[in-house]
Amino acid sequence: MRKALDLLYNSAAALAALCMAGLLLMVLLSIVGRQLHINVPGLDAYAGYLMAGCGFLALAHTLKRGEHIRVTLVMQSLRPTARRWLERWAVSAAALLALLFAYYSVRLVMQSIEFHDISTGNDATPLWIPQLAMAAGAIVFAIAAIDEVVIEWKGRAERAPDAEAVRYE
Repeated sequence: MRKALDLLYNSAAALAALCMAGLLLMVLLSIVGRQLHINVPGLDAYAGYLMAGCGFLALAHTLKRGEHIRVTLVMQSLRPTARRWLERWAVSAAALLALLFAYYSVRLVMQSIEFHDISTGNDATPLWIPQLAMAAGAIVFAIAAIDEVVIEWKGRAERAPDAEAVRYE
């Protein structure tokens, strides 16, 4: 099961990297187009779609690598038992919020399909297409958050504070 979950998180991260490469391509095309006085309609919109896809698809991988912003000032002042229960509460609350986020992201895609919603820009893209990346990223993030809850309630080993994180707090 662990290998399958890690493959899911890494695959979403790879898709995020592809979105970032596509974003770079859109920006470069826009720059070159301006220099050559060629207007390519929709580049800004597609760059925005790819940026959103990149951000959402990278959420789960970032969570599993421990790179999300954490406020550890309070956690460090607690006793180990209280710290463990606060951590359990925090990951459980985060998982609940991630599930709600995934639900409403999927619901948004379904509503965009139902109402034939298109972008207001000159590209006239059906909005459900770029919203799929957001919904997929939110679903994978919810799975990762639930994974974190399971790991935490099973008794995750005590984490030593990251030296770089402590230095910047």
